[in-house]
Amino acid sequence: MEDARLIVEVDLQVAAGGADDGEVVGALHRLLARGEGKERRAVEADDPAARVEAHFVDQRLQDNVLWACILASEGKRRYLGAMPVLIDDAQRAVAPAQPKPSQLKPSLAGLTRAEITAKLVEIGVEANKAPMRAEQLWRWVYHQGVRGFDEMTNVAKELRAKMDAAFTLERPEVVTALVSTDGSRKWLLKMADGALVETVFIPDVGRAGALCVSSQVGCTLTCKFCHTGTQTLVRNLTAAEIVGQVMVARDALEEWGKEDRRISNIVFMGMGEPCYNLDAVAAAIDVIADGDGISISRRRITVSTAGVAPKIPELGERTGAMLAISLHATNDALRDVLVPLNKKYDLETLFAAIRAYPGLGNARRVTFEYVMLKGVNDTLAEAKALVKLLKGAPAKINLIPFNPWPGTAYECSDWETIERFAAVLNKAGYASPIRTPRGRDILAACGQLKSETVKARASARERTSVKETA
Repeated sequence: MEDARLIVEVDLQVAAGGADDGEVVGALHRLLARGEGKERRAVEADDPAARVEAHFVDQRLQDNVLWACILASEGKRRYLGAMPVLIDDAQRAVAPAQPKPSQLKPSLAGLTRAEITAKLVEIGVEANKAPMRAEQLWRWVYHQGVRGFDEMTNVAKELRAKMDAAFTLERPEVVTALVSTDGSRKWLLKMADGALVETVFIPDVGRAGALCVSSQVGCTLTCKFCHTGTQTLVRNLTAAEIVGQVMVARDALEEWGKEDRRISNIVFMGMGEPCYNLDAVAAAIDVIADGDGISISRRRITVSTAGVAPKIPELGERTGAMLAISLHATNDALRDVLVPLNKKYDLETLFAAIRAYPGLGNARRVTFEYVMLKGVNDTLAEAKALVKLLKGAPAKINLIPFNPWPGTAYECSDWETIERFAAVLNKAGYASPIRTPRGRDILAACGQLKSETVKARASARERTSVKETA
């Protein structure tokens, strides 16, 4: 086998005030897709402003690029600074890198109380004393956010030494950390097995700021407007890996042990469908909401689903979290296209499940997410149909201006169109805020998360099909 990593140098044209982020990233993806993977080659644009290196997997995977670690040498486009690109089966086709010595030891960070207790028993702590010791660790790990056992000053030195020999407190590895011009942050995180997910912090949401976490690596759904939907499912995340995302963000924001915190809300709106990983999501919420640790109230945790109807009541019973529905259409014909899961659980089935969600009322309303797609679902007739569809439901509607991503067939509705749409909903008595796009320049906005390259698809044909359906 030839060298498994061949380098292509790509010079991108980023004239000052010139091409927007979507165009530049789109150009990058087109260049990557043309790589033949046999030799080092340079592709020059007219006025290069940033140099990136894209590492290709060997020629066997030319059409399935596993890894493109993009390093902007001149730092003029922060969202290009080390943006990873993965696609499809390649992640499973390449042998993982050799683990670091510390990775050979399991981490206690992210584990539940029961799991920590069991780990302590494994290293010789008496079973009747293990719960008390686990309680001590819980405060250090989830309230103080310590990174080493030697910091646990109220734990006996002998036990600290045993834990240090057997375990770590490592979080998922931060592969890249990007900061948007609007203050949003995006982290690409590598799990112990090499799986990659993205996590985003959005300031000025809720009481202080919201952290958007992922529940799966990839997604089983294929929502046409969502970047993650173009990536196949690799696996579910564990509860510890979900909690680990919160811990990484707290590390970066330096808010352990503080009362005045920047992360006040958690939203399960990142990569994946939470209801298809409900056991891990429920366990992670138990850790995140625990008052002796991370302590984010369940009422400040929102789980968004594309509409896995049979799991919706169970989600409420097991988590007590707020519910959000990724709706995006008011009739089955259009939703079948935009959210293909609708073919399995149509709107009638979905709304029956929503009405069975525990504790719904004016104080616990369902959030309906509605992405505004130009010429697809943004007419005043659609707004009136939405009012009719939601009649009797304790609801609020988040109108989301579509956030473009490389290769998408869609465009965002004009701002005037969105405001007229919102006015219809407001007049009917529904709170319908227009979500301000955040983090677009680092592909961190709603619908833009992805840890793989975009699959080749007939975008124009899909768009025509959607418009005909609408």
